[in-house]
Amino acid sequence: MASFRALIVGAGGMGRAWGRNLKDCEEVEVVGWVDIRPEVAAEAAEEIQLSGIYIGEDLGKALAETRPDFVVDVTVPEAHRDVTVQSLEFGVPVLGEKPMADSMEHAREMVAASERSGKLYMVSQSRRYDARLWAFRSLIKEHIGPLGILNSDFYIGAHFGGFRDEMDSPLVLDMAIHTFDAARFLSEADPVAVYCEEFNPPWSWYRGNACATAIFEMTGGLRYTYRGSWCSEGRHTSWESEWRAVGPNGSATWDGHGAPIADIVVERGGFHSKTQTITADVASDMPSGIAGSLRDFLNALKTGATPMGECHDNIKSLAMVFGAIESARTGKRVTIKL
Repeated sequence: MASFRALIVGAGGMGRAWGRNLKDCEEVEVVGWVDIRPEVAAEAAEEIQLSGIYIGEDLGKALAETRPDFVVDVTVPEAHRDVTVQSLEFGVPVLGEKPMADSMEHAREMVAASERSGKLYMVSQSRRYDARLWAFRSLIKEHIGPLGILNSDFYIGAHFGGFRDEMDSPLVLDMAIHTFDAARFLSEADPVAVYCEEFNPPWSWYRGNACATAIFEMTGGLRYTYRGSWCSEGRHTSWESEWRAVGPNGSATWDGHGAPIADIVVERGGFHSKTQTITADVASDMPSGIAGSLRDFLNALKTGATPMGECHDNIKSLAMVFGAIESARTGKRVTIKL
């Protein structure tokens, strides 16, 4: 028998992915689906074969009638604050999709609502649940030492169509949150300041700036550099980016596909120190993507443990996004305030 009753809010493509994810989890029973277009929620429920559940457009009514154990917010970013705050004020924990909010002001309101209610609000940073990323982090911690340099490259020519083509900052606002959050995870450092330039090449099919270069100062003196483009045709990087991490004991790289690799100093001296190459061990039994997010969230509900993406932590990754956008807009180095 399922232990947790879930209410889904948002029935778009990602909402349906979450519907399948929840249905596949033995611990969860989906009891309702809310969307501003209830007929779309009904179609989604039928598609995923969730019969007899609550369907509607009014979140307050759905909360009252279904009495869920948690809400999954898969709405557009502009709606995240309202859905999350209303659910938390009703006393229901929330598992939300990234990005946390469409502004830092709204994000702070959501964190405050979690504090007032005493209920968990977690953002699903699904790319943290990747065994290769964990292996890269272990390689850094065990062999490289405290990082001084961390670089990531993201180059993909993505022909989405739709709303992304019209956004002002499609790369930084819609995608870079994944890479910025991964940088925090890998380095165990938090943002201090950023200088960023956004731009749009002549051939870009986006209206807004689809390319960016950003230099972040992180705690501990680390410099993290992000280079990215959503209009680079051919020779695509992984969606997880390509990475280089440099510390006192060597350098480690990960191409976003296979196992991470490091060159570790074994003898210092001469023009080049003598190094040894090692390849990280990658676990094969780690739930990935949104399945990993869900497992982490449910474990937190059961044990009181703090999951990855808990709002007090995730707002730091969101601050990197809005700090980068402000820097690009003003042409100045921006101190990141949480």
